[in-house]
Amino acid sequence: MSQPSRLMAKDLSVSFGKSSVLNELFVTIPDGSLTVIVGPNACGKSTLLRSLARLQSVQKGQVVLDGKAIHRQSSRSVARRLAILPQMPTAPEGLSVHDLVVRGRTPHQSALRQWSKADAAAVANALDKTGMADNAHRPLESLSGGQRQRAWIAMALAQDTDILLLDEPTTYLDLPHQIDLLTLVQKLNRETGRTVAMVLHDINLAARFADHIVALKDGKVHREGSPAEVITEQTMDQVFALPCTVIADPVHGTPHVIPA
Repeated sequence: MSQPSRLMAKDLSVSFGKSSVLNELFVTIPDGSLTVIVGPNACGKSTLLRSLARLQSVQKGQVVLDGKAIHRQSSRSVARRLAILPQMPTAPEGLSVHDLVVRGRTPHQSALRQWSKADAAAVANALDKTGMADNAHRPLESLSGGQRQRAWIAMALAQDTDILLLDEPTTYLDLPHQIDLLTLVQKLNRETGRTVAMVLHDINLAARFADHIVALKDGKVHREGSPAEVITEQTMDQVFALPCTVIADPVHGTPHVIPA
């Protein structure tokens, strides 16, 4: 009998004032997979991701991490198992890449446990995995958009968690940098076995890189499964109101959406 997934939401409802965003939503993030959350604007994608990371208060239901309600666990305990990179993160002016990545080690430190060899190794590994070692001492503001995103991902990697959540990590990047970044995330998932869940707007990129896709509509999971199961002409019409033709990508074999 298979073990339950480590991260899931049960009967989750979130509202902002009188506006309901998530409505009794149930979703499970498959362990070791690269999951992409898609859906139209204002359907609750980022709210779901923030709720999974305990950054968003909920009105009903709960997020479960390792079999226990996440809101009943300490912040430090959660941060040692789950990392989130929010949309458009900010850092103090003049902060170097290395100093940013060092901040990822905060959950592993305390008054009794300061900087250690394990911390140094984790930072060095994160810089190496993201290809940012040569830029370690450059200030963040001197980097290109793609390099900055790699630096932030390196910080999340240095946190050394088994679960990584990314909220629209390709925002404001041109297409070559989007593919570069998603290739990096996919490689990290494959090589380390980390569970990754992220929000993307581009359906074709989601289909190309995801193992598992969750399509939201009106605050609920409309459909989930493999790209081939979710990215269909029927789902595109129902979720996005987009008449289209879906073909197999001639290079990758994944679903490719051609708007009508």
